[in-house]
Amino acid sequence: MKHILLTNDDGFDAVGLKALIEALKPIAKITVVAPARNKSACGHSLTLDKPLRMVWVDDDFYKVDDGSPTDCVFISISDLFKEGNIPDLVISGINIGANMGEDITYSGTASAAMEAVIHGIPAIAISQVCNDRCQDIQNNWDFELAKSVIEELASKILDKNFPLDERKFLNVNIPPIKAKDCNGIKVTKAGFREYGNDTHRHLNPRGEEYYWIGLHPLLWKPSENKDCDFEAIKANYVSITPIMLDMTSYNDIKSVENWLTK
Repeated sequence: MKHILLTNDDGFDAVGLKALIEALKPIAKITVVAPARNKSACGHSLTLDKPLRMVWVDDDFYKVDDGSPTDCVFISISDLFKEGNIPDLVISGINIGANMGEDITYSGTASAAMEAVIHGIPAIAISQVCNDRCQDIQNNWDFELAKSVIEELASKILDKNFPLDERKFLNVNIPPIKAKDCNGIKVTKAGFREYGNDTHRHLNPRGEEYYWIGLHPLLWKPSENKDCDFEAIKANYVSITPIMLDMTSYNDIKSVENWLTK
């Protein structure tokens, strides 16, 4: 039986992870290794300054104390999947909230998929876009569309092959709608995210400063062909974006060489 490793950045008890397990249990053996607490926006961080504990939660289910999603994948591969017995697929999610455009670089969800493909394992990051991180997503959302999409994608990969070359993964975003209202799937490019500054300065009872970084609305620069992830979600499509880890700007290599010689 095929074997899928699951992780996330919302924590081991997140509703999105529970939905992911439900969707994939019928098609593969499932092992879960997830952070013990929410690690959203931790990026591709690997913990090097302290030891980490992998704690048994249930059969084939572990949490990593204060570990990042990257830690979870890294430790799993070295400890749970020994002697080359690596999982057939790594899936990270279902994240509560979008991971589109440049947010992919912040995302712990996407970073777990990055770590998997570094080790030569096919990977998917999947996120449920929601409106203002609303409570109905947290508590009552059925994840019907997300579960259907991830089951289809995982089955396709396990039955056939992964569609990407090495060090590339699929970044999936699900629109905040019911499955019956979805217009289909679009393969997209990562959009041009527009950011504001939502930092709040406060003083604690001792007069010491502290800051809260707020959430920004999903604003983006329109793409010429309306083919980015943001626009697909707005039009009620599932967005699937192939992501590569090589961030070299190849078009600029010659111009930088010319710049250096002037």
